[in-house]
Amino acid sequence: MRTAGELKGGTIEAMDGDIGSVQDLYFDDRTWTVRYVVVDTGAWLPGRQVLISPFAFQAVPGASRLRTSLTKKQIENSPSPDSDRPVNRQREVEFSRYYSYPYYWVGPYRWGSLAYPGLPLEAPPPSPVDEEMLARELEGGDPNLRSARDVMGYYINATDGDIGHVEDFLIDDETWAIRYIIVDTRNWLPGRRVLVSPEWIKEVSWQDSKVYVDLSKRHIEAAPEFDPSMPLDREHEERLYDYLGRSKYWEREPRRKA
Repeated sequence: MRTAGELKGGTIEAMDGDIGSVQDLYFDDRTWTVRYVVVDTGAWLPGRQVLISPFAFQAVPGASRLRTSLTKKQIENSPSPDSDRPVNRQREVEFSRYYSYPYYWVGPYRWGSLAYPGLPLEAPPPSPVDEEMLARELEGGDPNLRSARDVMGYYINATDGDIGHVEDFLIDDETWAIRYIIVDTRNWLPGRRVLVSPEWIKEVSWQDSKVYVDLSKRHIEAAPEFDPSMPLDREHEERLYDYLGRSKYWEREPRRKA
């Protein structure tokens, strides 16, 4: 897993050269999955940002450099996000059609018809059911996309009080799911960090910048401590889920074949 903080500033590489660096991540607040990497194109395309979908990444070998299967020409001609407002569904449709990506919001899996993003990829032609669903989506307005950068710093509230704030996110580099919120409890338990899964969130007050979780302060205090200097391993996850008595995502979700 990678943190959003590690990815920020990382170089994005097209097949024929670097295009810029990661400025932000847009995730949807229904499934807590990163849908777009926001790239500042710097001196290459001054004053412009572009979106890169996880469908485009060949691999995530490290935080400092992310390789894509796209050319600079493809990226230059791609639909641009409006910097002063959220990405709406119409823009997402244009983006998906331009790159021939399936609609991630249509289908049974985290990525629509796919459990994992990946290339090579050819989008199947939309079915009548897909097009009908798409029409309803477009009438419904903007999707629930959020900026990871903006959500960092939100307060985290347990069932019986404030426990800290969002310090960062841990992102699964296969599914691009946000698996955990890293919570800094410094104002309550100084020097301690714990992991909270988005599955344990009861509610988010976007207006008040607060996240309400279905855990008590006692649960948080006794949960395994997370050390951000060490890679997260399955043993830590096992201890966390066993302690809380929660269903384990890796036993429920489709797994990529070796």
